[in-house]
Amino acid sequence: MKKLLLQGCFVLLLTAFSSAYAGSCFQEPKDFTDCKVKAEQGDSVAQYNLGLMYGSGKIVPRDYKPAVKWLSKAAEQGHAASQALLGLMYSNGVGVPKDDKQAVKWFSKAAEQGFVEAQYNLGVMYSNGIGVPKDDKQAVKWYKKAAEQGNVNAQYNLAIMYGNGGRRSSR
Repeated sequence: MKKLLLQGCFVLLLTAFSSAYAGSCFQEPKDFTDCKVKAEQGDSVAQYNLGLMYGSGKIVPRDYKPAVKWLSKAAEQGHAASQALLGLMYSNGVGVPKDDKQAVKWFSKAAEQGFVEAQYNLGVMYSNGIGVPKDDKQAVKWYKKAAEQGNVNAQYNLAIMYGNGGRRSSR
């Protein structure tokens, strides 16, 4: 069974997510205190940013336990990027026990909101039967959504599936 990401690449992904989705409270050490106050008040963006800070080791030492705590709080409020990251954490066992069903749960929540990385990862899960029964129709559905948003891996997998009559073991 393939991992969606190697654990070593996880930090790079967190850094990419932080650049794309973090907003203003992720730039300097003084931002940590501001983020923590906002996060404790229930601000989902601040909770997400705090999770990124802990998960990436940027600003504060890397510690996956509080990263999961803050990402979970934001995800429960419907924050799509947090949901997608939790899916990755569960799919790879980073900071949490590896749990493909939980990964599918979080990918699904983010994918339904149009979050492209979650759509692609959900396609991979369905294509390979990871955490869900293998379902090529569902894989095509999610690859197509991600492909339409420009995800090149989804475009590739979708093309292979179409070439094989709707079947593919994803890369």
